[in-house]
Amino acid sequence: MRLPLTLVVALTFVLAAALCGVAASFAVTAVEENSEIAVRRALDLNGHDWAEVEADGLQVQLTGMAPDEATRFNALSVVGAEVDASRVIDRMQIRPSAGLAPPRFSIEILRNDSGISVIGLVPARMDRVALIASLGRLAENESVTDLLETASYPVPEGWNDALGFAVKALDMLPRSKISVSAGRVTVKAISDSGADKKRLEEALARAAPPSVRIGLDIAAPRPVITPFTLRFLIDEEGARFDACAAETATSRARILAAAKSAGLKGTPGCTIGMGVPSPRWARAAELSIGAVAELGAGSVTIADADITLVAAEGTDQALFDRVVGELQTELPDVFALHAVLPEPEKTSTAGPPEFTATLSPEGQVQLRGRLGSEDMRFMVDSFAKAAFGSGAVYTATRIVPELPGDWSMRVMAGIEALATLKNGALVVKPDNLILRGVSLDEEAGAGIARLLAEKLGESQSYELDITYEEPPLTEAAGGPDPDMCEAQLVEIQKVGKITFEPGSATIAGSSAATIEQIADLLQACGPIRLEIQGHTDSQGREEMNKQLSQARAQSVLNELRARRVLTSTYSAVGYGESQPIADNGTEEGREANRRIEFRLIRPELLDDETTALEEIEATENGAAANADADAAAGTTGADGASGEDQ
Repeated sequence: MRLPLTLVVALTFVLAAALCGVAASFAVTAVEENSEIAVRRALDLNGHDWAEVEADGLQVQLTGMAPDEATRFNALSVVGAEVDASRVIDRMQIRPSAGLAPPRFSIEILRNDSGISVIGLVPARMDRVALIASLGRLAENESVTDLLETASYPVPEGWNDALGFAVKALDMLPRSKISVSAGRVTVKAISDSGADKKRLEEALARAAPPSVRIGLDIAAPRPVITPFTLRFLIDEEGARFDACAAETATSRARILAAAKSAGLKGTPGCTIGMGVPSPRWARAAELSIGAVAELGAGSVTIADADITLVAAEGTDQALFDRVVGELQTELPDVFALHAVLPEPEKTSTAGPPEFTATLSPEGQVQLRGRLGSEDMRFMVDSFAKAAFGSGAVYTATRIVPELPGDWSMRVMAGIEALATLKNGALVVKPDNLILRGVSLDEEAGAGIARLLAEKLGESQSYELDITYEEPPLTEAAGGPDPDMCEAQLVEIQKVGKITFEPGSATIAGSSAATIEQIADLLQACGPIRLEIQGHTDSQGREEMNKQLSQARAQSVLNELRARRVLTSTYSAVGYGESQPIADNGTEEGREANRRIEFRLIRPELLDDETTALEEIEATENGAAANADADAAAGTTGADGASGEDQ
């Protein structure tokens, strides 16, 4: 049956529409796939693998989390180069940015005779008014310059402890610069003397809380030495210095090198100070020490520019003349030489005149021997009572006429030198003065040598034998030296080790006596900065060992607190297995590694660094220096400083 024409036409249109739909579907899929592949490739090549691409017909949708706005914009530009920008639908998001890191809070405090200046950035929540008030009380009548700025951030951990310690340190140091940051304080200051420097360092180390790291750079001015004295001798006991002074470290090294070449043993001290009579001091000292060494025995005393060379009795006359002649020729022009060759003593039934004085450790003084007159006896007795106390002096001298003319001066100088000792004995002879004794001052020998050189004259002979003794500890001294305390803690644990129950932080009962000894020692040591360290062997997991060592260190700290030891400056730290002292492969090694140690928290050495206050001072000083230089332009100095002899 033939289909009607209208039906055929209708079917033709339907078939054509279906074919068109299928073709359009394939075309859309091809366009979507090609667009998606092209965009995906472009994004990957440019490092945007975080972006997701989805094609929907001619439209290209972009999704994903961009790290920042610039990266998102760059991804859009890359896609726009592959497809028309109007076809791109941007649904990308930007990762929320983390909060801004807080600034580094710090304060620099400068204190000098003109007042206190403070500069830096501090938290807004800090009590700034209270800080300035505290500084004002320290400054008393001087001004406080406040250059602080604030920022609205939380107060960092360790900030308050560091700031409190800085104010305490500033109270001790009238000429100082202190830098403060969270958990750290650095101190630069000037002390009055070497002893004052040591006292300040110990006081600051004791006062610092354990949570604060401190750095100390305290300078001590060089002492003024007058007369500028060096005394070197060689006798039956060997070569040694009675006094040694130098103007620089280089000069000191040259003098000590010459002394070692002459037979000096050990590492003697040599004070660096001001008052040198000539920049060629080291050269004169080298030549003089060399002359004594060439003679084989004797002494040389240099007091300012006067040199006295005393040979040993019995020295060959020809050797003496040659050495003295060579020394006289080679000495720098400013120095004057006086050489003495003692004559052998002549026997006499009467014996040479002699005066003796003895000082006992209890402070009692006995004066015996010969004096020239009643007036001299009264003068010596009065001088001794003024020096030692009227109730401590016993005088048993006799009057003998025709004594040497300088006898009274020698006796008085000897008594003055004896008064600087803890105990000792003085013998005064016409040709010599002998002083032996014990002093609590390490520099006593040098000081006595300068005193005798000044009182007796550079050409006079004297012998010194001064022994240094550690001064006794007092309550004002704050207890034993911290280094000594640390050493004694080690010794205590050599006798009885602190042990624990297996796998726990409970201190074993057998260690109770050791804990008691440590507590008694630490109470005597006073407030020192101490770290109680816990250590374990390598058995078990590393993290568990660290936790166990921390708990054991804390247990020791708790035991000390229970025994009324002040532990505010102590800290407990567990190191686990990280610091072995023996082989963990043996039982003996593991036992040695399971230990408690006590270590001082020492101040750090400071590196040279320029701070904001120093930059301000440098700018002001530079401007003043430039003004002085302009005012002095065109003038020429008449004298030039000569360098050291090489």
